[in-house]
Amino acid sequence: MKESSIKIKSIFVLYWIFLAYILAALIWWYIALSRQNEQIASQQKQLAASGLYTSQTNIDDALQRKRLQYIGEGAIFLLLIAAGAIYLFKAVKKQLRLSRQQQDFMMAVTHELKTPIAVSKLNLETLQRRKLEETQLNKLLQNTVEEVDRMNDLCNNLLLSSNMESGNYRIQKEEMNLTALANHIATEYRRRFPERIIDLHATNDCVVHADPFLIEIALNNLLDNALKYSPKSGQIQLQVNQLEYHVQVIIGDEGPGIAASDKKKIFDKFYRTGSEATQRSKGTGLGLYLVKRIMDTHNGSVYVEDAQPLGSRFILLINQR
Repeated sequence: MKESSIKIKSIFVLYWIFLAYILAALIWWYIALSRQNEQIASQQKQLAASGLYTSQTNIDDALQRKRLQYIGEGAIFLLLIAAGAIYLFKAVKKQLRLSRQQQDFMMAVTHELKTPIAVSKLNLETLQRRKLEETQLNKLLQNTVEEVDRMNDLCNNLLLSSNMESGNYRIQKEEMNLTALANHIATEYRRRFPERIIDLHATNDCVVHADPFLIEIALNNLLDNALKYSPKSGQIQLQVNQLEYHVQVIIGDEGPGIAASDKKKIFDKFYRTGSEATQRSKGTGLGLYLVKRIMDTHNGSVYVEDAQPLGSRFILLINQR
């Protein structure tokens, strides 16, 4: 990481040196042309004094026109160089930022996959080598299933992100009961995390026209985040409300909340907030990006607001038609 930082700084130093050289060459071009023009004008004045050339007034006018021409051309070149330099600087900076984000993403994915694989392997080796009581056996099996579920969710996110960006995923919308899906997801998460509190409030039979697979992934990602950033004693809220033209889904947590400056950025690909609480939490920066993409494909919306007295509330609005 240190070598990469030094390399990036070296690139920017060379960039500014190259830009300074171009500007210096432009200024030198103007000075050289002005001197040459003045020398020519001086020779013409000498010829005019001897009666072999036009009047001195015409020479001065021509010299002034040349100066204005050089200034105009120099200004245009300067503007073009400045515009190109700004565009190039932003493009390079964006590319370097994306490269760092991708590097962090790969490290996060590696960690996210390595941990459940290691835990599952340890659990299976324990089952293989020891005779356990039924309670211990069920606990190990449950823990293994949870780790496999984590890997499955991560693989789903990776595959879906790749397919949606390449245009290979075909959305299959149908009439679906969002209330039933919310009940199913809440039941599944209570099974996976029996020690966590997931409070469900849903209006009966909220029907939307959507892709069930995508909507389920969006809700899973939001619930994963809520569990990830909330204390173990905190309560997770899942609400499904019928509005006039939309169905509203609210997922709230009792975590540290999200800074105002991060509320729009959190839906960017690979973005993770820089708070200490976030850095301690697992994640790839892909979940909320997928939620936003899924809502966009359904002409819906997602936004986040502060919960009271603490935490965050993610709100989805899904069209009924």
